[in-house]
Amino acid sequence: MIAGIETGGTKCFCAVAQSNDPTQIIDSVRIPTRDPDSTLGDIYEFLARNHQHESIEAIGVASFGPLDTSADSATFGTITCTPKPGWTDTDLTTMIGGLTTFRRSANTTGPIPMNFVTDVSGSLLGETAFGATQGMANAAYVTVGTGIGVGLMVEGRLVTGHGTPELGHIVVRRHPEDHFKGNCPYHGDCLEGLASGPAIAERRMGLVTEVEELVVGYYIAQLLVTITLATAPERIVIGGGVMKTPRLLDAVRKDYRTLIAGYLGEDHPSFRAPEEFVVIPELGDDAGVIGALVLAQDMLPLRGVAALS
Repeated sequence: MIAGIETGGTKCFCAVAQSNDPTQIIDSVRIPTRDPDSTLGDIYEFLARNHQHESIEAIGVASFGPLDTSADSATFGTITCTPKPGWTDTDLTTMIGGLTTFRRSANTTGPIPMNFVTDVSGSLLGETAFGATQGMANAAYVTVGTGIGVGLMVEGRLVTGHGTPELGHIVVRRHPEDHFKGNCPYHGDCLEGLASGPAIAERRMGLVTEVEELVVGYYIAQLLVTITLATAPERIVIGGGVMKTPRLLDAVRKDYRTLIAGYLGEDHPSFRAPEEFVVIPELGDDAGVIGALVLAQDMLPLRGVAALS
């Protein structure tokens, strides 16, 4: 059996599945993200309970960040300078790692192996294995929720290990009708400070007006243009709680097409058919945890690890 953990700014999703099929979830739980001790304690209890019934052979973790994903780093698996209060320098390997002292099975000694990617990279792994970017060597996943994150696949490999993309904090061109100062504790009016869920809530007490749909869509579209020009994805998947706002996806696609301005050619899907190029996740809210399960599966003997090598 394998385990996948997706930790998000608002909630965590934990699941276990049979080793040969990450999409067939045997047991799962959603846990509200609180302080590290309470949240990770609940995750540990879920894993330990399932491990007692059937041995967990590997654990994949897709966590909000910034996250140290360099396997040779002394702080591997640690959330670093996150804007989320109380979570800076949280060592996930230690907090979850009590389980890794268990024997993997009756015939196998040693700790249960763990690996880490960012939560949005986990969603991209899930979509590339079973969803909207299946079979694509170059793809991106964007999440717009409590924070704004980007996962990138370039030439069949996740951009991870020695640093991960933090494109939620890029500087964006201001919308002429936007006078909100921004709420990122590090950069003020960076993309995340202007268009994340907390930024939207602070703008109008959680109510997104038609004007603000246009403003937020304009900022997100700029991110998609940056991704397109920097990494040439075959498709961009965009998810997260904010993107469930009615009409927002249409606003993003419209501004994206305007901003890309046919630069890659009018036959390129970014201009010709943005509704096919910028899509919602086929796996829905399960993309991240399925990606974490794929990450766990890749650590088992005789499994491929091309996506992370």
